[in-house]
Amino acid sequence: MVEKLIEFSAREKYLVLLFIAAIVAFGIWTLYNQPVDAIPDLSDTQVIVYSKWDRSPDIMEDQVTYPITTALLGAPSVKAIRGYSDFGFSYVYIIFEDGTDIYWARSRVLEYLSKVLSSLPEGVKTEIGPDATGVGWVYQYALVDESGSHTLADLRSFQDWNLRYALQSVQGVAEIATIGGFQNQYQITVDRERLVAYHIPLMMVSEAVRNSNVEVGARLIEFSGAEYMVRGHGYIKSLEDIEQIVVKTNERGTPVLLRDIARVERGPEMRRGVADLDGIGDTVGGIVVMRHSENADKVIRRVKEKLQELQPSLPKGVKVVTTYDRSERSRHRSATSKKN
Repeated sequence: MVEKLIEFSAREKYLVLLFIAAIVAFGIWTLYNQPVDAIPDLSDTQVIVYSKWDRSPDIMEDQVTYPITTALLGAPSVKAIRGYSDFGFSYVYIIFEDGTDIYWARSRVLEYLSKVLSSLPEGVKTEIGPDATGVGWVYQYALVDESGSHTLADLRSFQDWNLRYALQSVQGVAEIATIGGFQNQYQITVDRERLVAYHIPLMMVSEAVRNSNVEVGARLIEFSGAEYMVRGHGYIKSLEDIEQIVVKTNERGTPVLLRDIARVERGPEMRRGVADLDGIGDTVGGIVVMRHSENADKVIRRVKEKLQELQPSLPKGVKVVTTYDRSERSRHRSATSKKN
């Protein structure tokens, strides 16, 4: 066998040299494309089901967490299921067997989850987490306003509605999680005495606000050989639009507006935590979560390039400051390994 192999190699020397060149080229390509990470990903394949509903933990456990957990028990290749209930939140962690493809696992979870969604209480919002792992936190940044002309609410709005979407489009990024700042809200403070005076229940106020923030119509009418689209614009765009909402009409046919029974203003959503930068106070930032099985160094490099492109579009006086960069740890670990 060895003699035949030597004879073949001597006779087909160009083919052997070509084969060796291909192996060397593949080795060089592997050397430069090998994922290098400071934190090896040894976590299990898992899918997180997140549900939101403004109820107490015991109700969340009985009516949301338990039905979802039992519905997923029969999913294939499932090793363990863990459910956690909190005030207004429910988390169900589905752990799959080693070697299970993450996207196959997510498809199975969606398939089994569709059977139980219709039986959940009205108002429950359920979704699955990003296609990332427990060590997907690779980069973090903060928005620093050097001019002092922007509030935390302004920075949070820019992060949520501009910067986050731009960075989410970067290849390899699974999610951009926002931290810190204040989320703007339209807040309605109802006067209880006026509700009693006008004989208006609180649920009527909620229904009036909900029904006033919708679009209606969109039918076509033919007139004089032309088609006209009829629609009603109903989306709320300002505080004045909310104040003009008609809650009911009194016995004389006079409309009772929302401003007659409540105070409408803009304010922040209740916060459950803060983000502080270098001890100078509250700040707004974002966490870049890497997609499963991606190269951390390449993802961070793409994120930095995208931030460089977006620099001219940042609000005046605002700059992006890096607060955590895993690629620096990777380079430090590589240098330490070479010395050893």
